Amino acid sequence: MLQSTRLWVQESIAHLLRAPVVNQEARDKRRRTSDRSKKSDGSDARSPAQKDRDRVLYTSAFRRLAQVTQVVAADTGHVFHNRLTHSLQVAQVGRRLAERLLSLHAAEIGSSTGLDPDVVEAACLAHDLGHPPFGHIAEEELNELAGDGIDGFEGNAQSFRIVTRLSQHSPLHRGLDLTRATLAAVLKYPWLKGQNPAKPKKWGAYRSEEKDFNFAGELLGGNDGRTIEAQLMDWADDITYSVHDVDDFFRAGRIPMHLLADRKYSKEREVFFESVQKRHVGEDDIWSDFGSLEAAFNQVIVGLFPLEAAYRGTWKERAFLREFSSQLIGSYIGGTSLKIDSNGKVQIHREEYLLLEVAMLKELTWTYIIEAPSLLSQQYGQRKVIRKLFEIYRDAAESKNLGIFPPYYRDAIEESNKDEKAVRRTVVDLIAGMTEVQALEVHNRLVGVSLGSGLEDLLL
Repeated sequence: MLQSTRLWVQESIAHLLRAPVVNQEARDKRRRTSDRSKKSDGSDARSPAQKDRDRVLYTSAFRRLAQVTQVVAADTGHVFHNRLTHSLQVAQVGRRLAERLLSLHAAEIGSSTGLDPDVVEAACLAHDLGHPPFGHIAEEELNELAGDGIDGFEGNAQSFRIVTRLSQHSPLHRGLDLTRATLAAVLKYPWLKGQNPAKPKKWGAYRSEEKDFNFAGELLGGNDGRTIEAQLMDWADDITYSVHDVDDFFRAGRIPMHLLADRKYSKEREVFFESVQKRHVGEDDIWSDFGSLEAAFNQVIVGLFPLEAAYRGTWKERAFLREFSSQLIGSYIGGTSLKIDSNGKVQIHREEYLLLEVAMLKELTWTYIIEAPSLLSQQYGQRKVIRKLFEIYRDAAESKNLGIFPPYYRDAIEESNKDEKAVRRTVVDLIAGMTEVQALEVHNRLVGVSLGSGLEDLLL
C-alpha cells in the first residue's frame, strides 16, 4: 500500500512538472496564431496563416500593385516588372526559403518564435502594399507633406496600416484581422518613428496603429529584433529585385551586362566600380571593404553571365538569361541557413560573399537607371503631381468641399470631427492608395489639363 501510494505521488509530481511545458507550448502556438476576431468557421480547414495569405491576396490594395512602378513604368515598350509581379516572385522565393529551412533546422526553429511558410508568404505578398505611385520619390514627398505631427509617411508603415486598418475583410472589424505572427513578419522595421536612432528614415508603423504594433510585438518578447519570418521576407525581397532588375534592364538595353562581364579588361566595369564607391564613400558595414565587393561582383558577373553581346531577343539569349537568373536565385536560397547568435536569438545566416553579390547587383540599377538624367527629369514631374494633389485635397477638406473625394475617404474625413491631423492622414492615404494612372488622371482633371467628359467615376 505504501509503495503504491509513493508511486502515485511520484507520478503526480512528474505530471505536474511536465504540464507547464506542454501548456507553454500551447500558449506559444496560440500567441502566434491569435487574431482579434472571436468568430470561427468550423468548415474552413485552412490554418490561420493560410487565411492570412489568402486575405492579403484578395485585397484591392494588392491588385493595385499591377499599376505601380517597380523602377520604371511598365508601359514603356518593354515588359518590366511592376510591384505586383515583384511581390508574387518575392512570395515564391520567401516560401522556398522557409520550406528549406524547416527541413534543415528543426532544432533552431524549436528555440525561436516559430517558422511557417504560409506566414512568410503572406508577409511577402503584403510587404509592398504601402508603396505609393511613382515609387520612392513619392514616398519622400509624402513624408515631407505629412509632417512629423502624424509620423510622416513611410512605405513599410503604410503597408502595416493597410493590413490593420484600411483594408476590408469583414464589416465586423477594420483591416484584415491577421494573426500576430503575420503582422510581426510584415515588420521589416519593428519600431515606431524615432525609436531607432541608427535608422531615422525607416520605421514599421505609425502611432495611429500602435495598438496593433504592440499586439504584433508581443511575439518578439519585447525585443526590437525581427522574427525569422520577417528576416526571410526581407531577404527574399533583396534576392528578387536584385536579380530581376538586372534581367529587365539588360533586355531593355539600359544595363550593359555584356561589357561589364568582359573577361579581359573592361572600362565599363571600372566606371561602374567608381560610381558605386563614390555613392557609398565614408559608409561602414559592407562598404568599408570595397575590394571584397569588387571580387564578389567579378565572381557573379564576370564568372557567370552567359552573353557576350547586347541583347537582341533570340530564343537562345532568352534561355541563357533565364538560366542565369535561376542559378543566382538558387544559390541565394541554398546559401541561407539559421544560426543562434550570442544573445541566444535565432537569426538567418548567409555567407558574406552572397550578401556582397546581392548588394552589387542592386547597385547596377542605381548606377544605370535611378541616377540616369532621363529618370531624374521624370521624377521632378512626379514630385509636382504628388504635391499638387496633396494641396488640392487638403484645401478641399479644410473648406468642406468633400465632393471631389471618393466615398471611402469622404466618410473618413467626416468621421474625423475636424481633427486636422486625422484629415491630413486621410489625404495621404488617398494619394498613396492611387495607381500611377489614377494619380495622373486625377491630377490632370483637378488642375484643368484634361477634364474628360465629367461622367467618369474615379473610384479609389
